[in-house]
Amino acid sequence: MRYEKPLFSHLASSIDARRNCIARNSVEWEERHEETIDQLAGFLPHGSGVDCGCKIDLDASTGEKIVINTSFHHMNENGMYDGWTEHTITVTPSLIHGISLSISGRNRNDIKEYLHDLFHTALTDIIDYDEKEQQYFSPAMRAAQAEYQRRIASGEIR
Repeated sequence: MRYEKPLFSHLASSIDARRNCIARNSVEWEERHEETIDQLAGFLPHGSGVDCGCKIDLDASTGEKIVINTSFHHMNENGMYDGWTEHTITVTPSLIHGISLSISGRNRNDIKEYLHDLFHTALTDIIDYDEKEQQYFSPAMRAAQAEYQRRIASGEIR
């Protein structure tokens, strides 16, 4: 069975399933869905200014809306870190674009445009599930890693 679909779709399905389990008082499956959501959250941006990672707000999220909290670590013109801004990224469906992103928080150094691009790319990346390893993965990342290993083996890269 193929599980390839965009990250936002995997997240929305798992968030919705978790909410259904809460309504039915199914604690075991609620916890399983939370584990899946945690694993999928690992594909969200981290590093390059998003130095504290991302946290999905499970109380505010539904199958039709994903709410992600994050911070951005800003640098000054000398390359020194000089402060943080806090942001909430709200992901909703879009019939034209697949998803629509709303980004709250201060727009210091026009950071919202960068965050939009960063999160849109991550959330629309295709993610698959490896039944043997029982984990999600990015086919694009696996292909890039395989190509890198091939280039090392052929002597192209030393």
